[in-house]
Amino acid sequence: MKADRVLLQYVFEGVIRAFSKRAHISLRKSLDLFYKSELYTEISEGISDMHCRSDEYLAEELRREVEGNTGSGVPQ
Repeated sequence: MKADRVLLQYVFEGVIRAFSKRAHISLRKSLDLFYKSELYTEISEGISDMHCRSDEYLAEELRREVEGNTGSGVPQ
């Protein structure tokens, strides 16, 4: 199910802020990682209703994805 574009912007903001805090990185770096992620694609395309999940849950999913891509944690 696709969500309203305004709602998605709030979801994106929440995930970016939560991930920045969790990973101890700048908002700019968090934003960059999020918009290049598979998670962003899944949320924006309405896959599995990911937009319905909490910011913290989605930030953890993003952390796992980033760690899997870099192999050593979140790049600084």
